[in-house]
Amino acid sequence: MIVLDVKNVGSVTRWLLLIIAAVMLVGCAKRAVRHAPVVERGVEFKKSTAKVAPTSAKKSIAASGKTYTVQKGDTMYGIAFENGVDVSDVAELNNIDNPSAIKIGQQLSIPAVAPTRVSDSKPKVPRVNIAGEMKTQPKAGKIPYSETALAQAEKSQDDKVTTAPAKEEPVVAVAAETDDEESLEWGMPSVGKVIAEFSESANRKGVDIAGKQGQAVVASATGKVVYSGSGLRGYGKLVIIKHNKTYLSAYAHNDQVLVKEGQSVSKGQKIAEMGNTDADQVKLHFEIRKFGKPVDPAQFLPLIKS
Repeated sequence: MIVLDVKNVGSVTRWLLLIIAAVMLVGCAKRAVRHAPVVERGVEFKKSTAKVAPTSAKKSIAASGKTYTVQKGDTMYGIAFENGVDVSDVAELNNIDNPSAIKIGQQLSIPAVAPTRVSDSKPKVPRVNIAGEMKTQPKAGKIPYSETALAQAEKSQDDKVTTAPAKEEPVVAVAAETDDEESLEWGMPSVGKVIAEFSESANRKGVDIAGKQGQAVVASATGKVVYSGSGLRGYGKLVIIKHNKTYLSAYAHNDQVLVKEGQSVSKGQKIAEMGNTDADQVKLHFEIRKFGKPVDPAQFLPLIKS
């Protein structure tokens, strides 16, 4: 039997309360402990920072409404050349990944000629606005006429004349033919005088150069032969050279063709001999095409006119 001292009851009670509180805190702490979920931090980081490749916008190519049926001996470059369009546009319009994989009897949609892709416009020349300073000045208010006012006006006009800045001469921009890959160095494809000039109105897509049977025809610039044959009506034995993504050159009416499709050629290399195939006389018909559209070779070559 435990006998409690009345004087010590208060202290004992306090101790009991402290012990009970401590036990309760331990129990709560045990209940509060939870195992943190296992998270693969590395995986989550990779997912959150992974770069998503942007979807490339497919360029819109309008169809001309014309179709072409592939025949034996046709190539994509030949079809594009005959219709005056870019071969990449023909391939994209018809969803063709490999331009050499066309088949006989296949129907091809021909894209519309897009003159906006060919930049033949003259460069804009900066214009100096001589009267520009006058426009920025505040308008003069009306004042009553007097001798004093007249003298002040004359003095102000004299100050403007003496302090007026010198007129700047307009800067003339010089046009330079550039390309998306590199600047090309063009050379004459053969020796001779021009007997027919380029003309859009007369539908002459190039120039005719007179010469002799068997005369050398050379590549006007470095490139790759993309067509060598006689399948295009009106061109006879024809060679087409691709110089880069922008320019092609064509050499028609040859007597003999000395290069094959896929062959790389350098500027000045002999590629054919002049003739009169599908022509009324011995001559070289020479064309330069920019994005498939014929442009005047006189812009690139020192042609000698007859």
